Amino acid sequence: MRILLAEDEEQLARVLKMAMEQSNYQVDAVGNGQKAVELSNKNAYDVIILDIMMPVKNGLEALKEIRARGDRTYIMMLTAMTEEDDRVNGLDLGADDYLTKPFSLKELLARLRSLERRTKEYSDEKLQFADLHLDSNEQVLESSNSISLSREETQMLEYFILNAGKQLTAADLLRHVWTTDDEADTEEVWINICYLRQKLQSIQSKAKIVGEKGGPYRLAG
Repeated sequence: MRILLAEDEEQLARVLKMAMEQSNYQVDAVGNGQKAVELSNKNAYDVIILDIMMPVKNGLEALKEIRARGDRTYIMMLTAMTEEDDRVNGLDLGADDYLTKPFSLKELLARLRSLERRTKEYSDEKLQFADLHLDSNEQVLESSNSISLSREETQMLEYFILNAGKQLTAADLLRHVWTTDDEADTEEVWINICYLRQKLQSIQSKAKIVGEKGGPYRLAG
């Protein structure tokens, strides 16, 4: 999983980043809420971890801005014992979970493993972007007309829709679509990009997958 960590306590941020990277997670760490908003707008993350008390823009402000643009990334808030109202406000603003400081690294990593399992097991059954309607369960894509998709095409388009407008690397797509195929490579990604482009044209959709061979790629409406 790719994780965005926003924590202004430098020592804590280093410890958390190191622990998550040792568990084979890819981690981008920033020290304030504004940088978190900017990076989350640019990159696709599986989890965003926001400390509430941060300079420039606090965690609640960052959360509100991220959710306001329709970003559905799983967001975990880090709060102090005395910030009960902030925890409630965070959940009301769209946070998915929170950890109360001080917390153990074991608990954080356990929650990430649990989320990773759920992410693999469940997906959104129906998604919409621009004039596209994707039924992931039936593997059907609709616009002016409909067309069937392969499993890989379905999962790839689902990931594109959930991260519409963001630049997705070939590595991002490999990690989320070919989760059990160690032999898949960037050529496989490109082949499926080409298939999806043809199918988008065939159903006369205005949506396009932008990007050259090798990536990055972006879904535009």
